[in-house]
Amino acid sequence: MTDWLPLFISHDEAQQLRTQLDADSLIGRVLRRQISELETYIAQPVEIPGQGEAGGPEHARHKQNYHYINLAGRLFMICGYQAYRDFALTLLKGYAAIYPWLASNISKDSNAPGRLFHQTLNENMWLLYAVEGYHCIAPTLSADERSLIESQLFRVMVNDALTHHAKDFDIVHNHGVWSVAAAAVCGYVMGDQKLVNYALYGLNGDSESGGFFAQLSQLFSPDGYYIEGPYYQRFALRPMLLLAEAMHRRQPELQIYQFRGQIIRKTCEALMQTAFPDGTLPALNDASKSINILDDGAVVAASVCFHRYGHHSQWIATAWQQSNVWVSAAGLALSVAMQYQPATQHNWGSLTLSDGPDGDQGELAILRHEDESGDMSMALMWYGQHGSIPRLHSALNHGHFDGLHLSLFNNGRESLRDYGFGRWVNVEPKFGGRYIPENNSYCKQTVAHNTVVVDEQSQNHGQSGEAEKRWGERHFFAVNNPVGQGMSARLHDYYPGVVMQRTVLMLNLSEFEQPLLVDVFRISSELVHHYDYCLHHLGQFVRSDVPLHLAETLKPLGTEHGYQHLWDCARAGVTAGGSVLFSWLDGHSYTTLVSTMSEGGELIVARSGASDPHFNLRNEPALLLRQQGADVLFASVIESHGFFDEATEISRDARGKVVRIDVLSHSAEQTELAIHCTEKRILRVAINNLDAPEAGTEFCAAWHA
Repeated sequence: MTDWLPLFISHDEAQQLRTQLDADSLIGRVLRRQISELETYIAQPVEIPGQGEAGGPEHARHKQNYHYINLAGRLFMICGYQAYRDFALTLLKGYAAIYPWLASNISKDSNAPGRLFHQTLNENMWLLYAVEGYHCIAPTLSADERSLIESQLFRVMVNDALTHHAKDFDIVHNHGVWSVAAAAVCGYVMGDQKLVNYALYGLNGDSESGGFFAQLSQLFSPDGYYIEGPYYQRFALRPMLLLAEAMHRRQPELQIYQFRGQIIRKTCEALMQTAFPDGTLPALNDASKSINILDDGAVVAASVCFHRYGHHSQWIATAWQQSNVWVSAAGLALSVAMQYQPATQHNWGSLTLSDGPDGDQGELAILRHEDESGDMSMALMWYGQHGSIPRLHSALNHGHFDGLHLSLFNNGRESLRDYGFGRWVNVEPKFGGRYIPENNSYCKQTVAHNTVVVDEQSQNHGQSGEAEKRWGERHFFAVNNPVGQGMSARLHDYYPGVVMQRTVLMLNLSEFEQPLLVDVFRISSELVHHYDYCLHHLGQFVRSDVPLHLAETLKPLGTEHGYQHLWDCARAGVTAGGSVLFSWLDGHSYTTLVSTMSEGGELIVARSGASDPHFNLRNEPALLLRQQGADVLFASVIESHGFFDEATEISRDARGKVVRIDVLSHSAEQTELAIHCTEKRILRVAINNLDAPEAGTEFCAAWHA
């Protein structure tokens, strides 16, 4: 085979990687770990199972097989061990011997099934990984062996993708990114440029109705934010970057790394920019709470961006945090650079990321503060487009009704949190491993988020088609104020006739251990409504300054829009103009919420898990501040303080410094608060509510005797 061309690793690059096998470097450690994993797997009997259910043993074995075909091919190039090549060949020939005669698998999902898996997504993942492993060993194979594998395996798989599953191939969606990446890489390996073109430009060849360029143009904002949120963004990164790297090597004239103002670099950066300081990704739209920047896609992103876009230190810091690199020339370059830069955490800073393909459909706003010890606090506010866009494709259905949602991370934990999705991934006894019914009835609903619910109804009536028509707008984003940072945004008609404005200030004051978070939610309407200001946290209740009246009998808080899944546990009255204090302990630190409501009302202590006969939901605490009125104000302060360690029996500063809040004035021009603290100190905060506040006038805060 004399026409072999490198796909991801050339012979020279393999030789350079070989020198790292015994090196005291990150890539050396990664290589040795991968070799150990591969040899452990090779030692087991080869097994090619039949079809099975999602998450079942057959599913798991097929996944392991494609992973180790890929790994065996790569490590054969690097190490030269015949056993690796033979293992990959045995599996590939085994699959080629059965694949053409397999019928479609059984699917309990809305997605079409493949022949091996319950959905075509997994089939495309199998193809992408396996065809790379094949390419690495192809020069050592006979013509008959190559013909068998290509004609009875890869050709059948791509023919299925382009004919039987054309609708799923030509979609602008994270599944579509996997399908076109698998087909394009397969086309490069088999020398089929027509197949590559279908993958790059879509079956219609227009770069709009489908194909890789359509996905890069429509799924990402100009700042790189992904339409469905970080959880699906990190999943789409893997195939996107693998295809980009193959294109760069095989069709450099396409200049893929420069396409759309370097959108590939921007989306890799956007993923990291949204991550919490511990590397966990925020749960915007359907999302797991366990996914972080250790994901394979994020690891490939750090290596590729460092290699293709300049040797920037931010990627070195990311690789230290990941303790991993992509085994490639890109990963080698990053690993070498790490030897000259010590392990540090990169501060991505405070920023906004535009949403929508043209960047004009709202934003994600993030405030970050790093103290002298390196501890990072982060507040995130969401007011972009809805993550379900039926106009683009029915499969784009992962959006939540969560405009003006707020998340807070400090003291190493997510203090105010999003529930995330409702799904037991690939756990077949739990609704087939798919999204559970409660994902729609609770997780997507507005009450499951840290925002305000009007009349116990979700935003936009809980209708994706309505939500697609609206997005929030920035009021201000100010990070250069001497006392701290602030972000403010508005929603119009998420509820008919209601205007909502949320302003979040992160004040850096020496009197407080952590930045003081001031959260002011003002609502304007001509009609009287019922408003619930919702906050979700973890940990255990510590104290309140109002008596809590426990429910004698647990009942759901409501009947629909997520309220049916919240237990009504306790209530307390709050006088008009008065404030309420509620404190909890989570991990090693205390958090105290002090809030006031312009019209007075109730504090409701709730807990998820009601109306859930199969116990699908996690039981987690929630707080709702409830008031009625037309124009109303919720003004809150969230203070993190103290330290607790049960083992050493230490509890320090279990009470915060904030005692109560008074609203001094409130109008369309300005909101002014008096935050009363211990030692009779008063912090006065003013927020500019005008439509376009001048720079430097957005907010102010000062101590008064």
